Amino acid sequence: MRRLTRFLALTLALVAGTPALALESWAPGKTIRILNPFPAGGTSDAISRAIANHLTGALGQSVVVENRPGGSTVIAVNELRRSPPDGTTLMYTVTGTTSQLPHLYAKPPFDPFKDFVPLGLVAYNKLVLVARANAPFDTVAGLVDYAKKNPGKVNYASFGNGSFPHIVSEALGRQAGVQMTHIPYKGGADAARSVMAGETDFLFDASVTSIANAAGGRVKLLAVVGPTRIPAVPDLPTMEEAGFPGFAEPGLEQMLAPPGTPADIADKMNAALMQAARSPEVRSILERGGFDLIFSDRKQHAEIMKKSYDYWGGVISRTGIKLD
Repeated sequence: MRRLTRFLALTLALVAGTPALALESWAPGKTIRILNPFPAGGTSDAISRAIANHLTGALGQSVVVENRPGGSTVIAVNELRRSPPDGTTLMYTVTGTTSQLPHLYAKPPFDPFKDFVPLGLVAYNKLVLVARANAPFDTVAGLVDYAKKNPGKVNYASFGNGSFPHIVSEALGRQAGVQMTHIPYKGGADAARSVMAGETDFLFDASVTSIANAAGGRVKLLAVVGPTRIPAVPDLPTMEEAGFPGFAEPGLEQMLAPPGTPADIADKMNAALMQAARSPEVRSILERGGFDLIFSDRKQHAEIMKKSYDYWGGVISRTGIKLD
């Protein structure tokens, strides 16, 4: 984890010192905020800050990240929804906000198709199934077999109730016909530590954290959630290759604007965001972390977001997970 932190810090320092092509500002003379619904220090935070640093240089004005964690991203969502649609407030978020959270409530706290304006999809993220280093299995099939032979004794960690890892873990349990105990933690760092300490048996963790922890011998890598393998760990199979189809849908790394944002402003935002995402510094974070780079326009982002929303709605319905 220390090496990962140093790498991200160095990358951000390089971003700040790298010149960028000039862009036309959509909010000249004003500070632009990028809301991040997660605590400082995580992968999403590092990506959003790298984008903000690039935009600061490219636009010649201040672009800052404000962390607004809590409420399963709802606190940040509500801040975005009540912000003026003038381009001064954006939100960088992931799959859970737009594709999963609305399905977890009988009365969803927001409508992802009415309460946001999609600005662009930066990348697909992939979870990686990791197990404690001393686990008596080395494959997904081995984990399932162990769980069947030890009913109710296998514990899995997640980033919290209704989080991406919780949903995928329950989907695996139902597909394999095994019962496993969910141990929710307050965030990714705590969940990862629980597996490294042997408090829990496995976790569907973020790829960047998984790769770093496995390199240090702190966890075992079992499989990738997504349509393809991760180049940084080419021998690691996908869940389908490991014998468990239905885990090919990747997560989304995306930028959103408040409802009512004019199309001309949103188009300028997309152009700036895609320039930032293509910069060597942001690409370095994404590629080292096992992300698939996308660089979408606004229409493509909206279409992919709808497809993702429909897919996860079906998965969540099958698992029966609810937050109310």
